[in-house]
Amino acid sequence: MQLDQPLTEKEFDELDQFLLSERSSDDAMTMDTLHGYLTAIAIGPETIMPAEWLVKVWGEDASATPKWKSAKEEEKIVNLIMRFMNEVLVTFEVAPKEFEPLFCEHEHNGDAILDAEAWCWGFWEGMELRPGSWQPIWESDLAPLMRPIYLLGADEIEEAELKEVDDPAKAHKLAQQIEANLPAIHKFWVPLRKAAVQTIKREEPKVGRNDDCPCGSGKKYKKCCGAEAGAKE
Repeated sequence: MQLDQPLTEKEFDELDQFLLSERSSDDAMTMDTLHGYLTAIAIGPETIMPAEWLVKVWGEDASATPKWKSAKEEEKIVNLIMRFMNEVLVTFEVAPKEFEPLFCEHEHNGDAILDAEAWCWGFWEGMELRPGSWQPIWESDLAPLMRPIYLLGADEIEEAELKEVDDPAKAHKLAQQIEANLPAIHKFWVPLRKAAVQTIKREEPKVGRNDDCPCGSGKKYKKCCGAEAGAKE
C-alpha cells in the first residue's frame, strides 16, 4: 500500500485497537491524541523527521516500544501511522480549510458535545518537540488563535483560567474555535517553516594522512593529494 493512500475505516480501527492493546504501553497515544500530535508536527515551524517523533507515540519512556510479534507487524503499524500523518499533510497542502481535527464526541444534556482535550494534549506534545521554535506565533497577532489549544492541552493553566474550561459547553465552543483557527495557524508558518537538519553520510572511507594516496601515485596521502588539499585550505 502506497504511503499517500488514506487509511480505510478497517485500517483506522486496526491502528486504534493496537494503540489500546496490552502490547502498547499505558502511555501510548490514542487516535485522537495521535492526530493532534501529528497536526502540530505537520503545520509547525520546523520539519521533524519520523525517527524523532515516532518514539513519542508509544509513551514518554524510550522503553515503551510495543511488544511486536514480528518485524512484519512493526512495519505494518508504522506504515499505518505514516499514512495517517500523510493524510494530515496532504489536507493542509491541498485544502487547509477542509481539515477536520479528530475530536471525541459525546452527549451532554441531550446535545452532541465536542471534546477536544485529548487532541489538544497531543498537539501540545507535538509543540514540545520544538518549544522555542513556536515562540513567534505566541508573540504575533495570531496568539489568540492558539489560546484554545493552550487551555485544553497544556499540562497546567492558571487557576483563573479554569472557569473557561470547567463546563462541557465551554469546552465545546473552544473545540469549534480550534477547528476554525487551524488554517490560519498553518498559514502563519508556511513562509517561516525550516527544513530538517540532515546529516550527510560519507560514502567513501576517510583517507588517513599516512595511508597510500588513493590516486595511485604510490606516495603517502600527506605528500600527494593531501598536501594539495592542505594548500587549498
